[in-house]
Amino acid sequence: MRRVIPIAAASPAVADTPAPRPWPARLGDAMQRHRRVIQAVQWAMVSFYGFLVVLPACLPLPPAGASIVDNLTLFAQFVFWGVWWPLVIVATMLLGRVWCGVFCPEAALTEWASRHGRGGTIPRWVRWRGWPTLAFIATTVYGQLISVYDYAQATLLILGGSTLAAMLVGHLYGQSKRVWCRYLCPVSGVFALLAKVAPLHFRADEAAWRRHQGAVPRVDCGPLLNLRHLDSASACHSCGRCSGHRGAIELATRSPNAEILGPVRPGDETSAGLLVFGLLGVAVGAFQWSLSPAFVAAKQAAAEWLVAHDHYALLADNAPWWLLTHQPAASDVFSWLDGLAILAYIGGHALVVGGLVWLALGTAVRLLGTSAITRHRLAMALVPLAGAGLVLGLSMTTANHLRAEGVPLTWIGPLRALLLGGAVCWSMVLGVRLVSSVPANHVRRAASLVCCSLPMALMGAIWAWMLFGV
Repeated sequence: MRRVIPIAAASPAVADTPAPRPWPARLGDAMQRHRRVIQAVQWAMVSFYGFLVVLPACLPLPPAGASIVDNLTLFAQFVFWGVWWPLVIVATMLLGRVWCGVFCPEAALTEWASRHGRGGTIPRWVRWRGWPTLAFIATTVYGQLISVYDYAQATLLILGGSTLAAMLVGHLYGQSKRVWCRYLCPVSGVFALLAKVAPLHFRADEAAWRRHQGAVPRVDCGPLLNLRHLDSASACHSCGRCSGHRGAIELATRSPNAEILGPVRPGDETSAGLLVFGLLGVAVGAFQWSLSPAFVAAKQAAAEWLVAHDHYALLADNAPWWLLTHQPAASDVFSWLDGLAILAYIGGHALVVGGLVWLALGTAVRLLGTSAITRHRLAMALVPLAGAGLVLGLSMTTANHLRAEGVPLTWIGPLRALLLGGAVCWSMVLGVRLVSSVPANHVRRAASLVCCSLPMALMGAIWAWMLFGV
């Protein structure tokens, strides 16, 4: 008799073997399991942050010939503005807001203060969506007036003041929540924009959420997100606390273009204003004013007019250092005219450049002849260019320190050109895909694409002039 080999019995074992989880999901689960390690990293960053910000402010100005290897003040300036912040920008565009969730000292301190504070209800005025934009513009402009990149006292005033405000808000409102980070942080809106292009993000599967049965531990979400509908990297701090929750949330990869080309999201209107007038307007103007011949010529003409008419009050340089740069030992003193000229230049740049970009985007939308897309959504195509602009602007501080140390910088020009060209092309592709997604005839679409490309060309030309003099 022929022997029959039963194979059905082996089938259930094969069928019950779970598929291996992708590496991003395993990484997210590891972050959830090792929460104490992340907390230790956060408090280590708090200590390092305090070292870089507080101690140099107590020391005298660096003497002539000082180096970043033998002077703590110069070392702190280089590490903080030349290395730390450029890497934060790059990390946010690549990994999402992992800086906020794992490394940020202010986030750790405000959450700690909230945990031990009075736990008050968050007032309605705190929830106003315009605070991040207003705070970013105010701190950027104020930082230029007191030369935040050059002097430790100025750095301590702005960053230390922000940290104290974060702790105060944490003490007053919320219960173990990051109220400051969600509603008031000066760079929260910037990070929310840059995280839109991050290829890693935590996402929720609503179908899996509904299928899950039984009670589960509550997730302590610092930025107060609705985890069931988590589908954006903008507000998520990528801390990993929710990984695996209800079998529905995991860290996953995606196309860097997915969020910008996806559906319209709440808050896009406010984000578009910050992007166009804040990042492309105020921030670029802040990087640019000290390089501009027009700024020097206009200030010189104003000074000559004041002297010719016997008006000398604005030429005085008696402002305190916390209002305008006043460092006589470094031969760096701003007059009242200097301060007004800086304000006028940055404000004018924001209005002119931001206005031109806003007008071009609006014209591109009107030419399509449809309400299927708005200028706010079309503005999101500029996110890669805005992020690259922040890195390029901060890299000027990096280059200045390295040049002072005698480091050869033949490589920096090609690297900057590659970054700028890549960002312009990326934004162009996003603009083309957004315009092409709207039903319109070929003539309207072509005209719209021309207008949509003007902001990319304008910002590319501005940065090319700043970096290469062309």
